[in-house]
Amino acid sequence: MTISLSDAGKRFNYDWIFRHVEFTFHAGVKYAIVGPNGSGKSTLLQTLAGYSWLSEGRLLAIDPYGKFVADDKFFEHVAIAAPYLEVVEEMNLMEFWKFQSTFHPLLSGFTPESICEQLGLAHAKHKQIRYFSSGMKQRVKLGQALFSSKSVVLLDEPCTNLDAAGIELYHRLIAELTEQKLVVICSNDENEIRSCTHRLDIQDFK
Repeated sequence: MTISLSDAGKRFNYDWIFRHVEFTFHAGVKYAIVGPNGSGKSTLLQTLAGYSWLSEGRLLAIDPYGKFVADDKFFEHVAIAAPYLEVVEEMNLMEFWKFQSTFHPLLSGFTPESICEQLGLAHAKHKQIRYFSSGMKQRVKLGQALFSSKSVVLLDEPCTNLDAAGIELYHRLIAELTEQKLVVICSNDENEIRSCTHRLDIQDFK
C-alpha cells in the first residue's frame, strides 16, 4: 500500500490544523508523526485512517496490486489503535477476537487463542474486558491493530498505560508483525518511535 498526500489541509471552522502537506508513505517503512501536544498529529492520523476528510488537497491510495483505492473503500485497508478508540468491554477477550476477526481478518497463522498468548493475556481470555486494567486494555487495542491482516497500521501514542514489560512487548510485536506493512506512529516519546526511519513534523505544515 502507498498513500500520498497532495497539498493536503485540514481545518476546523477558520483554524487550519495543517496545510500544504506533500508526503508519500510507502509499504515496508515505519513513519513517525511528531509535533507538540495539540499540534494536530492525531488529526492527521485520523485523516490517513479515513475517519476524517481533508478540507483541501487529496489523499491518494494505491493497494498492493497497484490499483487505486476509492476514498470510501480506503478504511478497509487500515487497522488503527489509539487511546480515544475503545474496545467492546462487555465481551470477554475470546469473544472479542472472534467478533473482531469477522471484519478485521487476523494475520495468517494466528488464532484468538494464540493472540491471547502473544499479548500475555491468556490468563484473562474468559474475563470481560471491562474488568481489565488500563494496561491490559492497551495491549488489546494494540493487538487488534498489529494482528490484523490489514496492510496499513496506524498507532497513536501506542505505549499509553503500558508498563516496562508492555513496552518491550510492543516493540517486539512491531518488529515481528509489521515488516511488510505501512506503519505510521504518532508520538513525541522517542522510545515509542525508535523503530521509525522516517519522520513527518506537523509543525512544518502550519
